[in-house]
Amino acid sequence: MPIFASFVCGLVFGCGLTVSSMIQPAKVLGFLDIFGIRSGAWDPSLGVVMAAGLAVASIGYALVRRRSPLFEKKGLWPTKKDIDQSLLFGALLFGIGWGLVGLCPGPAVANLATLSLPVIIFVIAMALGMLAHDLWPARAAVRAADDINILKCPPSNTSITPLPNSGICYDDRKTF
Repeated sequence: MPIFASFVCGLVFGCGLTVSSMIQPAKVLGFLDIFGIRSGAWDPSLGVVMAAGLAVASIGYALVRRRSPLFEKKGLWPTKKDIDQSLLFGALLFGIGWGLVGLCPGPAVANLATLSLPVIIFVIAMALGMLAHDLWPARAAVRAADDINILKCPPSNTSITPLPNSGICYDDRKTF
């Protein structure tokens, strides 16, 4: 049932993007072109769509936060509230990509239905970027593990200390 709920939410989101013409990169770039304000070429419609979406989402979140989830045992609300280097760098990359191409992930996936080659290339590049994001910390963790003698957890060796939620262990004996 959670997959069905995700499908319905994605379908509603995709329909909203399509109806508001936000899957058209030229429309998005028209909004982002603030230098077109003087000439009248600026298109403020994306701002209206974003404001309406924010209003609807705010009401939805206010209502949903008070109830228990329908398809899960408990709600999975984010707990991290600090603004760190990773968040800032990600926002910068997102903004650059959005400004250069006129697409962000949601509209890009919805736009795949057009079979447009530039959109397909964008989605492939986006997927590779997401994969690199997932692999980069893992690669750093492997390097760090090699530096401090981390190894796979044996099933019943008491001299090996498991690291929480990692599936790896630290050898207290420092010998292999």
